[in-house]
Amino acid sequence: MLTLEKFEEASEVVKHVTLETKLVYSDYLSKQTGNRVFLKPENMQFTGAYKLRGAYYAMSTLSEEERSKGVITASAGNHAQGVAYAAKSYGVKATIVMPTTTPLMKVNRTKGYGAEVVLYGDVYDEACEKAYELATQHGYTFIHPFDDLRVATGQGTIAMEIFKELPLVDYILVPIGGGGLATGVSTLAKMLNPKIKVIGVEPAGANCLQESIKAGEVVTLPKVSTIADGTAVKTPGAKLFPYLKENLDGIITVEDQDLIVAFLDMVENHKMVVENSGLLTVAALKQLDVKDKRVVSILSGGNMDVITMSSVVQQGLIFRDRIFTVSVLLPDKPGELCRVSGVVARENGNVIKLEHNQFVSTNRSAAVELRITLEAFGTEHKHQIMDALEKEGYMPKLVRTNI
Repeated sequence: MLTLEKFEEASEVVKHVTLETKLVYSDYLSKQTGNRVFLKPENMQFTGAYKLRGAYYAMSTLSEEERSKGVITASAGNHAQGVAYAAKSYGVKATIVMPTTTPLMKVNRTKGYGAEVVLYGDVYDEACEKAYELATQHGYTFIHPFDDLRVATGQGTIAMEIFKELPLVDYILVPIGGGGLATGVSTLAKMLNPKIKVIGVEPAGANCLQESIKAGEVVTLPKVSTIADGTAVKTPGAKLFPYLKENLDGIITVEDQDLIVAFLDMVENHKMVVENSGLLTVAALKQLDVKDKRVVSILSGGNMDVITMSSVVQQGLIFRDRIFTVSVLLPDKPGELCRVSGVVARENGNVIKLEHNQFVSTNRSAAVELRITLEAFGTEHKHQIMDALEKEGYMPKLVRTNI
């Protein structure tokens, strides 16, 4: 059972290993949504995510015999680091099974905390099956990343901190993968204030809880497809499902494209790196149909490798029309390239790349293709540049941008 006493106990226990992640008021997101938006930056924890809370509290409840056997878990990264850190704190051997698709940074950081890492499967669910197999084979104590009430209790300590800082909070948005965080936060929040609204947020390509609630029972998705690797889960926790049905006031799903744009918002306006799963609650704000409410978005983690970060930034700039590619046809004669670049320069466009194709037509003197990849200030500026090129007779066409 999840009880207030257990949540209070967990809140004291996790203080040994967690940082104080005070709420951050977002003037930018508040103006965008018409609410008072606060961010709970769990991406600033020691291990870069909230998962340390549940892992450490669960570890504290194990008997000496259970710890002596060593612990094992499966994780896409953040719970892995939480268990590895907690095991190191208690001097316990830890084995972590991670999907082969886990970002390298998460794998290396898990190893850095002293855990043995086994890479297996393409998604979390396959890694979890392997972890159970190894637990049986070697007698390890299994700590489930979400379907464990002790873990959920540890995660729920976030709600305790939110209420201490913002007692009159109206809405809490919480990311959902398997449901451990959402269970802990929503259950404790309702204990502290039954009138509060707690909204779960899932990736559109991994909405296992939404489908389960529709069905009235736990269901398994045939596949998951999302850039939010930390919440790419096919099946929500069976032990958690009753709590989630009772305490969540709704579920919002978010498309990958919205996560990409949210990443830029966080970097540019708050100077914070937040991983895709942690951005779910930020991207969901525009779907929250309320005004003048105090809203807390939980940023669940910030463990993103540099390659993924680079890709997300580039795609975000393209989605925001700050980078675009235009194709123009021009005669193959001296001075034409200079003329085109002059038009772009007059409109304050910045050329990133040029591609000159002489074989687009059999009559080169009549037309060759020039593809120009440009940096602009946004959609209005992009149209301004396009209009200027059209006035010069180039008839520009937008084409797919490949940087």
